[in-house]
Amino acid sequence: MTIRTESRITIASGVHEVWAYVCDVGRWPEWAPTVLECRVRGGGPLQPGSRVEQRAKDLWWTHARSQEVTVVEAPRYVAFAGPMGTSAARWGMELEPVGERQTDAKMWIEVDLAGIMRAFPGRTLKGRIQRVSDREMAAIKAAVESATREGAES
Repeated sequence: MTIRTESRITIASGVHEVWAYVCDVGRWPEWAPTVLECRVRGGGPLQPGSRVEQRAKDLWWTHARSQEVTVVEAPRYVAFAGPMGTSAARWGMELEPVGERQTDAKMWIEVDLAGIMRAFPGRTLKGRIQRVSDREMAAIKAAVESATREGAES
């Protein structure tokens, strides 16, 4: 069984500023509650085939996690694939400019339930993923808008 969630938010900043923030993997711990540290293996920019290495905390344990960058279409679309617990998952960000100073952002997550994760009721797990991604989108919005305000005041 595959579950899918989508979170959408409008950010009062241009698409290039939102793109730069989302693609700065070193800053992911600022908005992703399960990410403690993050880097691109070997350095460099995100590109298809790159590996994003993380120290993560899921539920009750800290562990290493790696995701493959599957798509990069700057400044609009980036996607990843990797594990979520015992299941295969994919997630991505889609950014759409709204005028010059706003961006509609969508985060989607797909999880192919496998292993012990099949024991969780699908609706319960989907609700938990949805709540986390909604929180992540709000944190991205707050960080980017704060930086935009600070840049305008300088």
